[in-house]
Formats: sequence, structure tokens, C-alpha cells
Amino acid sequence: MFLIWIVAPMLGRALTPTAPVDGRIFQDVPPGATASFLVVLKDRADLSGAAAIADRGERRRFVYETLRAHADAAQAPLRARLDRAGVAYRPHFLVNMIQVVGDAALASELSQRAEVKAIAADRPAALSRAQPPTRQLAPRLLITDVIEPNVAKVGAPALWDLGYKGQGIVVGVADTGFQWDHPALIGRYRGSASSHDYAWHDAIHDAAAGNPCGSDAPAPCDDDAHGTGTAGLAVGDAGPGNRIGVAPGATLIGCRNMDRGTGTPARYTECFEWMLAPTDSHGQNPRPDLGADVINDSWSCPPSEGCTDPDVLESVVTSVRAAGIAVVFAAGNEGSELAGVPQCFTVDEPPAIYQAAISVGATWLDDAIASFSSVGPVSLDGSNRLKPDLVAPGVSLRTAAPSNGYAESFTGTSGAAPEVSGAIALLWSAEPGLVGDVDRTLLVLELGAVPLTLVQPLSCAGYSGGDVPNPVFGWGRLDAKGALDRLIDSRSAPSLLNDPRTPRVVPTRP
Repeated sequence: MFLIWIVAPMLGRALTPTAPVDGRIFQDVPPGATASFLVVLKDRADLSGAAAIADRGERRRFVYETLRAHADAAQAPLRARLDRAGVAYRPHFLVNMIQVVGDAALASELSQRAEVKAIAADRPAALSRAQPPTRQLAPRLLITDVIEPNVAKVGAPALWDLGYKGQGIVVGVADTGFQWDHPALIGRYRGSASSHDYAWHDAIHDAAAGNPCGSDAPAPCDDDAHGTGTAGLAVGDAGPGNRIGVAPGATLIGCRNMDRGTGTPARYTECFEWMLAPTDSHGQNPRPDLGADVINDSWSCPPSEGCTDPDVLESVVTSVRAAGIAVVFAAGNEGSELAGVPQCFTVDEPPAIYQAAISVGATWLDDAIASFSSVGPVSLDGSNRLKPDLVAPGVSLRTAAPSNGYAESFTGTSGAAPEVSGAIALLWSAEPGLVGDVDRTLLVLELGAVPLTLVQPLSCAGYSGGDVPNPVFGWGRLDAKGALDRLIDSRSAPSLLNDPRTPRVVPTRP
């Protein structure tokens, strides 16, 4: 009955969609079979009032309630249509869209609705992983040493000594999950064995066969080990010899957005929505006041796979940042050089390309750029936006691993990003007035970074590798102590925080 009801109105006339339908949605799907796709609506909530709200809690609530109310109103007719047809769907509010499971005929019909902007793909995207290093590593410090060298390199211990360890700041890790009771994480995790309310959410509702965590895991579970590693680098600490995280006093919450390293735009969006307003274990009673202050995202959604529309997550990231949440992304592992020759334009995967994203590249401990670390500027959207913003150590890091273990060679921009997430938590615990002011926080981090340049000549769309900032290192290597010093000095000399960043209009990449 359902298919007859849908197809009958199409008989006798050719239908021309008024909104584009991504042809890749059904390219691997047998005729008449269903697939997941995204119905993106035209209307976008007005969040311009958020910037004027000084109280961060009220600003977060304003963003959440405005987005929810707008999505509920704008999507009501479409949801009613889907309900009548018995179609499976999941509404979203950070971006005004609905994830729908249906056939090509349904996608074509929905594309003709006046409120629909596009029918976008929701295809799986595999986690980008860096290749193991080929360069000879310096001897690793003994495991009995108190602090890992990458943590010391980014200046975290200097803030610890001042009493700032990220206390009072909530770091959300959206990844493959994590082992919550790992010795290095159990003291940081908000939940407990008796309750994971407001501490954990699983956006994997249809896990592939054999996934050890299954679907809708009621407690934190890591099906890939990647998320446990990133969580460890952000907040992990199990005492002397296992001080692996930058912000060991922060509170940890998490959301699984990948099925063994495979995510989709809908899964990513669902985790961001939960991070903005976490729920109890039944998915009820959202609490924006318990949301993440910083969200670490050590993943990407390449157009070649999940994000066939490279802008599909743009309003998600922009809306979260409007709520005063710092959103940190790995810049990608597409390479800074090819056969020893420096490259440009390899930062080409959302969400790291977005203006609202804090994008992080990877270096060795001696500040040389890692050969896998992606290089800007951004050409995918024609903006030539300078990315990455910063770099941090990302080669052969020691961090937490499932089953109470430790990985000795965690490598990739995935490892660099959580160091920046942790550094933001440190700064915000040191300067409560900075919490939620993402623009000023990023400025402090950039001005306090150790400036790095490229020795060999490199010019990318008008940006030189010898300038600061540049498309290889951004503003330089993360230095939390340098950022705090810049912030403290500005109290007596506010001009020290004059923003030197000016938009540059350069030719679009040919």
C-alpha cells in the first residue's frame, strides 16, 4: 500500500525536483530498495541574539531552545507526511534536517516540497588514519617519568603548577566511544557504574554485525580504541608514569558517533546535539546546563564518502560555537608533502574546513611538521580560508587504550586535536571570564603559540610557508603557558590582544 500511495500521483506526468537530489544516495542500492538520506530544509534559525547574552548558561539555553523550536515548527508538515506514510525518520535541530530511510521515489517526492532545500546523502565515512612514522624516533622517556613529553611540550605542566588543571570545565569526546573505567579516565568521567545519565550517548543505532559494542550501548564502550586514545590525550591521568592528558582536572563526557570508525553525517549531528544538551540514559530530559564546554572531534567526513555535500555539517558547527562551545577538529591526514615535495590544499575535508572549527595539524616533538598532516588553505569551498589554526604533537604519542592498557604510538592529527581541547580547558579553568568566549580564546591560543615556518619554499594561494601564520603550521605550535602569559599581560596592556587577524581575499585555486 505504501509504495502504491507514493507512486500513484506520479503516473502520467514527469516530475522535476525543485531541490537537488544527490545521485550518490542510491548508486549502490537495488531498484526499489531503501537507503538513509537527509532532507535539508531551507529555513535556518536566527541565532544572532546569542552573541549579546553575557551569561554562558543562558546563551547555551537560548541557542538550544531557539534551534529546537524552529526545527519543530519548520519540520511539522514534513514529519506529518512521513508519519502518515509509516516512514522511519529521525529529526535534527542543529541543522534543520530530517534523516529519512526511504526509496528513490520518496526522495524524489520530498525534493518537490517548497520547504526543502536539498536531499543530501548520509553515506558512511571511514575514519582517516595516519601512516606509521618512517623517521627515526628519539628514545622514549621511561614509563616511570611523571609526564609524557608531548604534554610537557605544549606547556600544560606550567598551568598545573599554578593550580589550573581544567577543573570546572566539561570536555566532550565525540568518537568511537571510550573505556570509561580505564585507570586514566575513571576519575574524570562524569558517570558511574550505577548511572550514565548526562555522561554518555550512543548514536550508533544500527551497528554492523560483529560490533563488540552492538547498537545503542547503555554504557560507554569503545569498538575501535580510537576514542579511548583521544580521551586520554585530552584529560587522562593515572598518576606518576601515566600522566598522559593535558587537562587532568576536567570532566569527561562522551558520545559514540562511529561504528568501528565509520560515521555518517546524521550520526555526527546527533552527537553534537547531545553535547549541546545531554539527556538521561533514556534520551529524555535534556539539560543544556550540563553540556560540553569543549568538544573534541578527531575525525573528518570527506566528500568522497559521507559528506557528498561538503556544507552539510557547516551550520551544525556554527550553531554549536554560537552557544559558546569550543569545537576542535583534527585537520586531517592527507599529507603535507608528496615524495618529499611540499603540498598545498590538503585540508579539504569537513568539518575542519569550516570557519567555526578550530582545526589542528600535527608535528613531531621537535616541531617538524608530520608528513601526513594536512595543509591549507581551504580550496574545497573556494574560500582559500587559512587552515590549520594551530599544530600540536601528533606522532607516536602514549595514551590510554582499552582493557586498561596504554598505546605507545598513537599517531595522527587525531592525537594533536585533543591536546588543543585540553589546553582550552586549562585556560578556561585559569580565567573563568574567558569561558564560552571562543573567539577570544582562539586569539589567545594563536598569539601565544610558538611560531613555526617552513624552511623550503612553499606558496599556497598567496600564503607563504615562511610567514606567520602559514598554511602548514597555522599560527604555530600549541603553548598553553604562552597563551596564559599573553592573557595575563593583556590585563595591564589590553592592546596586547589586539586582533592581528584580517580576512584575506585571494584568487580561488584554479
